[in-house]
Amino acid sequence: MKTLKHLLFISVLSIGTLACAQGFDDVTIKATKLSDHVYMLTGAGGNIGVSVGDDGVFVIDDQFAPLTKKIEAAIKTLSDKQIKFLVNTHYHGDHTGGNENMHNLGATIIAHDNVRQRLETTPKRDNTMNTKEALPIITFNDELSLHINGEKVAVFHTEHAHTDGDALLYFTKSNVLHTGDTFFQGHYPYIDLKSGGSVNGYINAVKKGLSVINDDTKIIPGHFAISNKVEYQNYLKMLEDLKAIIIAEIEKGKTEDQVANDASLTKTYDDLGYSWNFITSEKIRRTFYRSLK
Repeated sequence: MKTLKHLLFISVLSIGTLACAQGFDDVTIKATKLSDHVYMLTGAGGNIGVSVGDDGVFVIDDQFAPLTKKIEAAIKTLSDKQIKFLVNTHYHGDHTGGNENMHNLGATIIAHDNVRQRLETTPKRDNTMNTKEALPIITFNDELSLHINGEKVAVFHTEHAHTDGDALLYFTKSNVLHTGDTFFQGHYPYIDLKSGGSVNGYINAVKKGLSVINDDTKIIPGHFAISNKVEYQNYLKMLEDLKAIIIAEIEKGKTEDQVANDASLTKTYDDLGYSWNFITSEKIRRTFYRSLK
């Protein structure tokens, strides 16, 4: 089952939205209840957060455009209210592909300043540009708060982590944290160095997330299963251990290829199942080397 999930995830990441539209026909959107009114939706792409209540529907990320109707249908089983707000945790297409559709459903799109800039200037996988309707119309630099459905939702930026525009969201009453792709539950992370991501920023993002939660917090990671504080702490230890290991190799004068090809460096975490199809142990060693060199 774990292998099948990995294969689905890598297939989504590695081909364009138009090319894989046919494959979305078999995708099922599943809702998991995390509190009285907060849910996680899974399908293909990044995990979606949903808050429902008297104020309307608030959504975090929206996967791919061909899935919008299925996502909308899943939300309608939770609430008959309009989708009012959408927050993008970062700019990658598996989290923002449905933006234009969500705008057309009435959502006000919110994201970090750098997310709007990248969506505005970066071609999509089919080499077309995002439309005006797909862009966030409210952006923030550091943090903001939304007061919706009976609670405060704290939205805060983490610098140069997965990308240069990442946001984490904490539902203060429901005690639910959505990390975006600053946390890949149980797996090595994708750190997008070309889009401003870095190892040190990624570690700081996890530390920032840990600073706002408690032992009972439910965590929606960017990908894979619902998590908790213990797993999140173990994830931080993995990141810090790998950082120390790779820095030691750099200080010995090792080249990138030497580090990338030395499987012993990550064996402890490879044996725990952190390596996967998209981010293999070789790729995570290479990523850490390039970021820390």
